[in-house]
Amino acid sequence: MICNTAFDVDLADRYYIGMMSGTSLDALDAVLCDFDGDTPKIIATHSKPFCNKLRGILLALCTPNGTASLAVGEFDRFSELDFWGLASRLYGEFASEIVNELLAKTELTADDITAIGCHGQTVRHRPEWRFSLQLLDPNILAERTGIAVVSDFRRRDMAVGGQGAPLVPAFHQAIFEQGETANDSQTVILNLGGIANITVLGDDVTGYDTGVANLLMDGWTARHLGQSYDKNGDWAKSGVVDFALLDKLMTHPFLAQSTPKSTGREAFNMAWLDEILIDFDITPVDVQATLCEFTALSASREIAKFAKTHNTLYVCGGGAYNAHLLTRLGYHLPTFTIHTTDKVGINPTWVEAVAFAWLARQNMLMQTGNLPAVTGAEKGVVLGVVCFG
Repeated sequence: MICNTAFDVDLADRYYIGMMSGTSLDALDAVLCDFDGDTPKIIATHSKPFCNKLRGILLALCTPNGTASLAVGEFDRFSELDFWGLASRLYGEFASEIVNELLAKTELTADDITAIGCHGQTVRHRPEWRFSLQLLDPNILAERTGIAVVSDFRRRDMAVGGQGAPLVPAFHQAIFEQGETANDSQTVILNLGGIANITVLGDDVTGYDTGVANLLMDGWTARHLGQSYDKNGDWAKSGVVDFALLDKLMTHPFLAQSTPKSTGREAFNMAWLDEILIDFDITPVDVQATLCEFTALSASREIAKFAKTHNTLYVCGGGAYNAHLLTRLGYHLPTFTIHTTDKVGINPTWVEAVAFAWLARQNMLMQTGNLPAVTGAEKGVVLGVVCFG
């Protein structure tokens, strides 16, 4: 049974699990958090890459009409809806395995966990049409773990006029903003997943997607090196930026959109990149260097708009481990001191998963989880629906 109604909850309940797989589609991350304090404490973490079968279906579903090439062999006569249903089941089963393996790392049991906050896999995000689809069967996850599952976080925000994204700025505000911020100081958090998004802390918190982060770099690396990502940005660093290509990339219409705004694979994908590259004769390594610069420049231009006298940038997500990308961010943001979120107590890998543990807790306590100034919603609302364990 799925519902979203108030019920008695022991406010002393402290343990929540957060789960997140982003646009990079590299793995499903899970964290077990203790909320018995001012900030969440991570008790255990677990991450597993998707198997080739599930990842292939998810990637195809992320691309409009992308499943047509998969409808052969065992999938003969499968439609996009068939692949959606199959992947929802497989994702639920995979998430269940991860939760049970996560718990096995601790002395806690399912009875100790109040809820799992599982974002699911976004396969279509169309804020201009007021819908966003996250793939997951929470019934399987709840049944196989015995724990209540909070999911479908985005659509309640969209129901009140929001874009359903980004959702993490509310968590950033609650966790990272400590005390008064000096009038001449600015703190910005930059998440570098498949897509880049920022949170600007202060009296009026704002946040939005700035464009692509790792999505294109990872896709290009996989195509030309057979690796899932460019470790440390070493391949990009060895190349030379092609400024004509960079200028062309920077004309992407999303970059000129006014806020609130959010994006995904629908706007930034390898097919879009390939179409642009038809007009260029550039070596693969120089394309990679240019893609890295594209991420750094598009994010930096937005961050720089909020600069004050003293500025700090905290970076999280997989891109926080791309040393060359951080160097390029520093070049474009000379007035900012740049750290990863390790500096404030949360490993960059786990920030988004912790955020969905926090959002699950907000739901169970019937507290709002969105920031209308960020998403464009008419009001704050409780996010997510519950499937009880």
